[in-house]
Amino acid sequence: MPAASAESVSRALDGLFGTDAEATLGHTHAVLVVHRGRLVAERYGTWFVGELEALAGKQPGAIGPDDLHLSWSMAKSVLHAAVGVAVGDGLIDATDRAPVPAWDDPGDPRHAITWDDLLTMRPGLAWVEEYYEFAGDQLPDVVTMLYGDGQLDMAAFAAGFPLVERPGSPEAYAYSSGTSNIASAALQRVLGVDEKGMRAFLAERLFAPIGMASADPRFDDAGTFVASSFLYATGRDWARFGLLALRDGVWEGERLLPAGWIDHGRAPRSPDDVAVHGAHWWDWDDGHGTFGARGFEGQRIMCVPELDLVVVRLGKTHGDLQPALDAQLSALSDAFRRA
Repeated sequence: MPAASAESVSRALDGLFGTDAEATLGHTHAVLVVHRGRLVAERYGTWFVGELEALAGKQPGAIGPDDLHLSWSMAKSVLHAAVGVAVGDGLIDATDRAPVPAWDDPGDPRHAITWDDLLTMRPGLAWVEEYYEFAGDQLPDVVTMLYGDGQLDMAAFAAGFPLVERPGSPEAYAYSSGTSNIASAALQRVLGVDEKGMRAFLAERLFAPIGMASADPRFDDAGTFVASSFLYATGRDWARFGLLALRDGVWEGERLLPAGWIDHGRAPRSPDDVAVHGAHWWDWDDGHGTFGARGFEGQRIMCVPELDLVVVRLGKTHGDLQPALDAQLSALSDAFRRA
């Protein structure tokens, strides 16, 4: 990293930590920067401990390189990669109908929903993805799935929702963690694996080849990988996954994902609040081709191809502050653009 950019990077990192930053960007646990394939900057903070965390016994200790961080929706991008492995093996064609038992009847209006419809979040199913605002006693669908009546078999819960838009149409777009878990269960169905088998598949075909040894996927009672939300890994291992995406699924000369599969994920399709959704990946819509993974409360893997750069940010940021967080991460990448 050129010396001129080192100072700028340090200033940008300073802007992500500390009391002043918390007021505008939320609480940052870790930031890692990979440039030209090398880890060139890394900084850790302390664990956020709010009222709920304190009740659960969480302590505000220092964070280090070996600590695990929850993915939230960054796991969705891992799911896209896992589906890509199956595509490369010839087990899945993204244009094929997704194998979902609840939709097996040809007379069911959901019968024709494809893998692409699921990955692009355009199956056309009813769904409410909301964590902050509840209407009376009615919990949003995502909360019911993850923590309520749907948590025992999340894919089956989500697959039971009715069709409200034509699958695959732009109008059908609705960001949905339920859709991801439907796709996760369908992938395991194609692979013919239970929880143990899926753990082995992820480890052998995706995590181990890139050295992502800390990766710890979580499963529901039905044995389905909760690919919408629950994957733990260290910051360095999240950076490894980002570098795999930046390299189009190639790691140290070995192709792990089909050529162009990452482009399939990152291609912008559906504008959302602060970015453009592709297929379980996001386009930053910044004019520079930046793309990456995004998760609840400000989890980020930001890939900048023109700079050969990956930035990982892990922490706890309320939705209202996330545009400012994204702007600060862009400022961090700008340090390399100016170098």
